Amino acid sequence: MVHALIFYVFSAIAILSAIMVISSKNTVHSVFFLILAFISVASLFIMIGAEFIGMILLIVYVGAVAVLFLFVVMMLEGNFKNVKHGFLQYLPFGAFIGAVVLFEIVIIIGAWKYKPNLIRVSSIPYNVSTTNTQSLGKLIYTDYILAFQLSGLILLVAMIGAILLTFNKRSDLKRQDIATQSSRERNDSIYLTDPESGKGVKVND
Repeated sequence: MVHALIFYVFSAIAILSAIMVISSKNTVHSVFFLILAFISVASLFIMIGAEFIGMILLIVYVGAVAVLFLFVVMMLEGNFKNVKHGFLQYLPFGAFIGAVVLFEIVIIIGAWKYKPNLIRVSSIPYNVSTTNTQSLGKLIYTDYILAFQLSGLILLVAMIGAILLTFNKRSDLKRQDIATQSSRERNDSIYLTDPESGKGVKVND
């Protein structure tokens, strides 16, 4: 009963936060709701025993991606003075999101304390002798190794495609030619000349 109640509370918060991310007209509010959605989903993972996935979600998405989004949005709002003004403006809303996050953390700590009872109530297969990280690694690198490698290739192709789409070759810059520089001989670079008196030496650009 307690397990189901916590699940429905966190699921409702995650769904509402995801809806507010795309429906909020204020971009800063959207980022705050995105952080709340990430934390809610991570709490769900931790609650069911997948603490490794939950922690990775918190570290990568909340600690890096969402914070980067927030910095970019705040910097695009204007100069530093406007950023300071925006901090005071969004402080109450940020405090509200922080209170909800603190509420979720308190529930997660309580659920982690009574984890064996919650696991038995939810009837999830759980092997005490195998850690969550070991089970996840065995599943990825044995049963789904081809899908895992394929996803890596897809991300590599997407990265190369993004570089090619955004690459802008400028004609006003001097570029290096490694092959020409490596194959250059002494006779191609240095030569002696005997200029006529009063005319000087001709220098090539």
